[in-house]
Amino acid sequence: MSQSWTDGLYDAAIDRISSLSKAVPVIIGLSVALALPGCSGKSGKKTADLFAGQGSPVYPGKGPLPKGGGRRHIGKPYTINGKRYYPKDVASYERVGVASWYGPKFHRRMTSNGEWFDMHDLTAAHTTLPLPSYVKVTNLANGKEAVLRVNDRGPFAHNRLIDLSKRSSEILDFKGRGTQKVKVVYLGKAPLDHDGTHLAAMNRKHLRSADYTRVASAMNYPRRGSTQFASADPELTRQPIQPQAQPAVAQAAPSVPVPVSVNGGFFVQAASFSNVDNAERAKYALGSLGPVSVSPVTVGVNTYYRVRVGPLENEDFAYEIADLVRAQGMHGARVVAD
Repeated sequence: MSQSWTDGLYDAAIDRISSLSKAVPVIIGLSVALALPGCSGKSGKKTADLFAGQGSPVYPGKGPLPKGGGRRHIGKPYTINGKRYYPKDVASYERVGVASWYGPKFHRRMTSNGEWFDMHDLTAAHTTLPLPSYVKVTNLANGKEAVLRVNDRGPFAHNRLIDLSKRSSEILDFKGRGTQKVKVVYLGKAPLDHDGTHLAAMNRKHLRSADYTRVASAMNYPRRGSTQFASADPELTRQPIQPQAQPAVAQAAPSVPVPVSVNGGFFVQAASFSNVDNAERAKYALGSLGPVSVSPVTVGVNTYYRVRVGPLENEDFAYEIADLVRAQGMHGARVVAD
């Protein structure tokens, strides 16, 4: 869908909602769903769900949802259920309030900035912040933190502050409660290109080490239907590769640039595969941990495809990443230095 079409859809829907809210409040829920899919609230009690995702476009393809691909959006002031919201660009923002979460009803539907909502990603909806942007959310009951990508509008029920994706609520450990008091701090605008690597870098920059390790692990948990990596070819994970066995082949370009010291760098050798497609799947699965490369390596008469994460900034960080790689089923992952 073109950017001009989605712009028109969003703004027309907001204008329509504003006028309808003054005269026919009962049908607001049907109109707002045209452009605001991420707006449901969860609570321990059964409550009316004004925003059931009806009318919001559903991703037409199959398989994994594309990442990013939306537009930068702030939008006009709008009124929902008698409350006025004023989206705006901000230099700073810090609020304490109640967070809710949303999931299956909106999964694979278009968000307010034209991306596709994946309830398994670390995303959130906010009523006024620029789209897309980054926020750090802290669960005030347990101190757990995460940096999330805001790409949707909502929530609009019970004066809640922010609506988190299902996965985000799980890593902040309040999904079972439905709602939770949180602190939200705006960190800045997010890039339109989104493959997980920049979000992982933001989490590493803004979180404590323990929180970063937990969040990074959550970003790559195995999903239903995904390739399991426990069956990676064992030959290269059992023994070190001798330098003379490696052909001079250019590695795949990393997703994000990471500086390498003059003495080389540290890598996590995740696994090796005899099938290049399996290696590429592993590369995709590990993408949020840092730059990942796939390179062919010859051992005897066989060619394997080695998957490595790096270069990484130091040895301690490399061992942290190795633990996360092993959590994905690549149990032979180890740290190597170049």
